[in-house]
Amino acid sequence: MTEIAQLYLGNINDNSDLAQTIANKAYLEITLTPSDRQKGRIHAHTNSGIAIGIIKSRDLTLRSGDLWQTDSGRLVLTHVQQQELLVLDFSAVEQNIMPAKLVYLGHVLGNHHYPIKIIDNKVLVQLITDRLILEKLIIEINIKGLKIEYQTSAEDTAIAFFQHSH
Repeated sequence: MTEIAQLYLGNINDNSDLAQTIANKAYLEITLTPSDRQKGRIHAHTNSGIAIGIIKSRDLTLRSGDLWQTDSGRLVLTHVQQQELLVLDFSAVEQNIMPAKLVYLGHVLGNHHYPIKIIDNKVLVQLITDRLILEKLIIEINIKGLKIEYQTSAEDTAIAFFQHSH
């Protein structure tokens, strides 16, 4: 049977009373993926195998350290996995690049629904498939000077990506 958690108590990293509460009580722990952060309904299993359903507002972005209480009174502490990002660095791209290549790159990312964020001359791409698949697609576009790198976001750093849907 799934335990339902809808009562958000706060984050133990922001509230020392909550941190003290879990130091003195038994609690369940769940590890969520970065894509779970915005969902309104999340189904997961605790580290000990208990099914948990979290029902929350989509306005609340989950963070590691969020503490929930289930309908049966059990405490649930959340952890969010780190997120691997593909970084496209356009700093050294030739000035006379064919616009069609950039349009095609945008099409590849958008058509596959890769969430992106643009910062200065870099495009951060949230990986939703195997990193080598996306890297191969980008390399085949052959944008001279484009650097492909990877970085890991801190688990508590919520990156607001541009998303696309139909």
